[in-house]
Amino acid sequence: MDQTLYDKIPPQHIEAEQAVLGSLLLNWTSMADVVSKIKPEHFYNLQHQVIYEAMLKLYSKNVQGDTLALINELTVENKLEQAGGTYYIASLTDTVPSAANIEYYSSLVLDRSIRREIIKLTGELKSSAFELNRKSDELLDEAEQKIFALSEQNESTIIHDVKNIMIREIEIIDTRYKSKNHFTGIPSGFSQLDTLTSGFQNSELIIIGARPSIGKTALALSMMQFISLNSKIPCGFFSLEMPYESIGMRILSMEAHVDMGRMRSGMLKREDVKKIQDAAGRWFDAPLYTVDTPNMRLLDLRAMARRMVNTYGVKIIFIDYIGLITTDLTNAPVYDQISLVSKSLKALARDLKIPIVALCQVSRAAEGEPPNLAQLRGSGSIEQDADVVMFIHRDRLKDNKEPIQNAKIILAKQRNGPTGEIEIAFIPAYSTFSNLKDQD
Repeated sequence: MDQTLYDKIPPQHIEAEQAVLGSLLLNWTSMADVVSKIKPEHFYNLQHQVIYEAMLKLYSKNVQGDTLALINELTVENKLEQAGGTYYIASLTDTVPSAANIEYYSSLVLDRSIRREIIKLTGELKSSAFELNRKSDELLDEAEQKIFALSEQNESTIIHDVKNIMIREIEIIDTRYKSKNHFTGIPSGFSQLDTLTSGFQNSELIIIGARPSIGKTALALSMMQFISLNSKIPCGFFSLEMPYESIGMRILSMEAHVDMGRMRSGMLKREDVKKIQDAAGRWFDAPLYTVDTPNMRLLDLRAMARRMVNTYGVKIIFIDYIGLITTDLTNAPVYDQISLVSKSLKALARDLKIPIVALCQVSRAAEGEPPNLAQLRGSGSIEQDADVVMFIHRDRLKDNKEPIQNAKIILAKQRNGPTGEIEIAFIPAYSTFSNLKDQD
């Protein structure tokens, strides 16, 4: 065929469309395999769209489909002529010798449909690019979402036989046994917590909740110190409240074990300067990447997270904190806005296939008391969407003269594991948490 014709005719496979419809009429039980994969709009030919819609109606009514039943359904719907008439319906079974290859025919129909959608999408994106009233980052995010939606169309739902499940699980367990690795995810550095969770798992949304000034950021930075500096795992950090200079000072204080108050004032001893320089040298090549945009838009955060993963190979992302992420629903209630944020973060974790750890404030009712799931501020959607929810609890002291304070991590929810409480230590001078055994 002349190339100029290819440029004018959208990708399609009429013979495969006829073969799918003919196969269903020959073997109606194949409908169970096709219905989850093929939709009416996947057919290029309008007659075939009408025929397949009628087949779906028969299937939904639990009617055994055949040529006569299909013709009757189309007649009742007054769409028989639109579908090509009685003769065309009857001729569909002649286009295919048997229904044995219906899966192959269906894949051809889906392939051509996706190609048409790609052509349509590129046209829409080209048109949108000329709309100068729209921001380029908004266009990029829209493009990424639409492309991701197209890729999802190509993923068919599979029924897994328990034999295959057992084989796969034995392979996984055998691999873990041979590796002698205690954790299947990314360890947080807090041994008791990692024992309960087996580390932060890919595609999970993890929430860390606490009242203000209890130590949400300190706990996140302590975890990132272990993940990025000690384990050399690339880590991303969205700081929506604190500038990157403050982050730098805090992680230096944590690693150097130099009082942060003295670092701020500059009242340092000679040995403090040496410790800070050594700590900076250790942090220098650590794979930690930060963004410190205040009140960051959800759209921008998603785009930047994808960039972190694609460009820097980031394996886990921390967000400080969820209440400072803004949405385009500016006039909507706070509940709806935070619901959108939590659902989007969960979807982002699944899309990027990495853990996302988001910090969250809890309500004033938790002041002085161990927090619980009902006290997550803003929305019950956070509790529903999160795979893991943990809280920090420690007493507020009027002064920070005690070198080490007792604290707890309360693992209140874990979708795929146990819950419980973990005793840890808080060191006010360095604003950091650590395992109790390390302090012993």
